[in-house]
Amino acid sequence: METYWHSVTLDRDLCKGCTNCLKHCPTQAIRVQKGKAKILKERCIDCGECIRVCPYHAKKAVADSLEMLKEFKYNVALVAPAFYGQFSKTESVDVILSALLDLGFDDVFEVARGAQVVTEKTKELLASGELMKPAISSACPAVLRLIAIKFPNLIANIVPLKSPMEISAEQARIEAVKKSGLKPEEIGVFFISPCAAKATFVKGNYTVKKSEVDGVIPIKSICIKMSRSVNKIAEENVRELRNAGKSGVIWATSGGEAESSGAEKVIAVDEIHNVIKLFEEIEDGKHGDIDYVEALACPGGCVGGPLTAENSFSARSKIQRICKGLDDGMLPFDETIKMFWDESIVYRPIMNLDSDINVAMQKMMKIEEIYEGFPKIDCGSCGSPSCRALAEDIVRGYARETDCIFKLREKVSALAHDMIELENLNMHLPQTNKQEGN
Repeated sequence: METYWHSVTLDRDLCKGCTNCLKHCPTQAIRVQKGKAKILKERCIDCGECIRVCPYHAKKAVADSLEMLKEFKYNVALVAPAFYGQFSKTESVDVILSALLDLGFDDVFEVARGAQVVTEKTKELLASGELMKPAISSACPAVLRLIAIKFPNLIANIVPLKSPMEISAEQARIEAVKKSGLKPEEIGVFFISPCAAKATFVKGNYTVKKSEVDGVIPIKSICIKMSRSVNKIAEENVRELRNAGKSGVIWATSGGEAESSGAEKVIAVDEIHNVIKLFEEIEDGKHGDIDYVEALACPGGCVGGPLTAENSFSARSKIQRICKGLDDGMLPFDETIKMFWDESIVYRPIMNLDSDINVAMQKMMKIEEIYEGFPKIDCGSCGSPSCRALAEDIVRGYARETDCIFKLREKVSALAHDMIELENLNMHLPQTNKQEGN
């Protein structure tokens, strides 16, 4: 199996083995063994759900810091649309973007501009009839990873366009070269991200040969540093930096991308468990009349990302108010920028029991045999997310049958019964021996 770089990690020192993450993981990528959680990397899609639900903050996203800016002569902040909804005292995009420059960035670039370009190209593809229905948006990296490991039959339905982040990064570098007169490699392009999966795609070059993004910085960490400056920035220091239109900014919320697509029959689904349910229905032959599916892993869309700072409902409301005051103009993009993926998404099986098909079949039969002996209540007390997962873990050598508390109870009961029988036998042994001695 190919290696896959992950941004979601576990701090074992902070983990208490509470099974909260195990119960919420959408791909059963977490086990709890010896009192600590363990992430199965081949199953993890970096959706960040475990980061969201961990009460001990033991799950973290590997991301970059502002220290990286020192490595480049000129730095550009790629600003996700969700960033605009993170501040309580301002909804002015110009104020927010101007305050970013105080953190050490030389320029800013709105990813909403890239979203507008992707929107227009998607409209062309939908109109051409080339896409398999229902066409599935490629914007959410966690959803793409989900399809690759769990829904391989839907890979052909994905619209093979680069993400707005990648498109924006290429354009930002082109414009920065013109402004600064520097070489492309002397310019740092940093994405201000609401989610961990973006870092995964940047570091892993999942659909591109090499990402144009040099680093991914969490929205939360930027907001902490900006909290004072964004509220106190003087009016004379506010620059007119906003130039993205409504159809791009609205991508920050669930339904925004679908609305911008202009497709007649669309479905917008958010929160990873809802996405899984919808994809299962599509695989079952339902929703064949739908033109376009916007699928986002986070609740409420990108505004609900695990690396955001603001309550998702509040952020969504702010984004909607901001959009009311925006037109839908669009600045041109360089024509040399390629819109389509460099690398196609491929199926990455997670149920590969053995390279020998006969051995794999035997193991599968063993899994079914063990599973049939379990109570099938999926309590998670064993450290596996379900009874079937425990059966698989046993066959793989990760667990034992007695990890199931019900099986353990049976073993203990059987052992207790044997001990009673042995005790009864021992009680009769002295009398028997005495009779034999006489």
